[in-house]
Amino acid sequence: MFGIVLAIAVTVMQGYVFWRASSVPLVKEHVAPRLLVGAGLALWALFIVGSTVSADLTGVMAVPLELWSMTWLAMLFLTSIALLAVDVSTGLGTLMKRAVPRLRGAGLIAGGVLSAMALVQGLRAPVIDNYEVHIASLPAALDGTVIVGLSDLHLGSLLGTPWLAARVRQVQAERPDMVVFIGDVFEGHSAPDSELLTELRRLSAPLGVWGVLGNHEFHAVSKDNATFFEAAGIHLLRNAWVELRPGLVMAGVDDAPATAGTATLATPLKAALAGRPPGALLLLSHVPLTSEIIGGAGVDLMLAGHTHGGQIWPFGYLVRQRFPLFEGRYDLGGSTAIVSRGAGTWGPRMRLWTPAEILRITLRSGISPAAVR
Repeated sequence: MFGIVLAIAVTVMQGYVFWRASSVPLVKEHVAPRLLVGAGLALWALFIVGSTVSADLTGVMAVPLELWSMTWLAMLFLTSIALLAVDVSTGLGTLMKRAVPRLRGAGLIAGGVLSAMALVQGLRAPVIDNYEVHIASLPAALDGTVIVGLSDLHLGSLLGTPWLAARVRQVQAERPDMVVFIGDVFEGHSAPDSELLTELRRLSAPLGVWGVLGNHEFHAVSKDNATFFEAAGIHLLRNAWVELRPGLVMAGVDDAPATAGTATLATPLKAALAGRPPGALLLLSHVPLTSEIIGGAGVDLMLAGHTHGGQIWPFGYLVRQRFPLFEGRYDLGGSTAIVSRGAGTWGPRMRLWTPAEILRITLRSGISPAAVR
């Protein structure tokens, strides 16, 4: 069903872009209508092949097919946004009629420029975003504990072993006391390459390497990538808790369905916290849970992901409607939530004004000075 919706969306966007392009003076003068139609059909067919077949292919053609189809999808989206802005400002061509063709040409150029910017930003290494979180119940002996968190790596054909090796070096350079993976570690089309698992095993930290499952961990043929986490040396928390040190507890919940309501989301969290000992409580949840859920459960700090920070502007405006905890830090009246934009990308290797990130959180014992003021 998702593939059908995606194909329809691309068909509509591509038809719109080529329709508007046909009225641009430079295109009209130098490109025959039949050539323009033929080029559009060829690009559309290549997208369909790349998006539907590449996931099942192996070998030299799989990566370029997937890279092309996802990049073309993002280019169409950004160009459609630029052309739509022209149509809205000109009343669908009824205002400033003489300038409309040139404005549409400017829209095509703007779409190309935005696409180039998004590709450059998407290929950049994730930034390290630093946070300090004060927890009143954290033992003084654990003050200064450093957590490095990664979400949404989407390891697979486009983000492979060399990219992951660089991320492992980034993480280890931060000298973490604990490393956590917040879901969607693997893309999920197929079983991850053994080299990826070997590279993940290079991660080490005194308090361990932990993780929870995201929605893509249930997309593989097996529908459950839990065994790959174990092979990678990542200890999974599946609706369960672990006492890392006396006075410091961490819990993790499996990814919830996109349609889950508040009551449904609270159920696995309740199971995950059953019988937990007292102390500061950290929670890993791929989907950002609401303040009503984590506040009532006594969570001191929640780390989440999934939203990608929208990944490609202006898509984030739509994502915010579904996930009010969208990106960054949120103080929720006794609880703190940090939602990561993700270290990798889903679909196109592109980001626009939403840089990839790795979280570095320093835990502090006691009440924040700002809270006292």
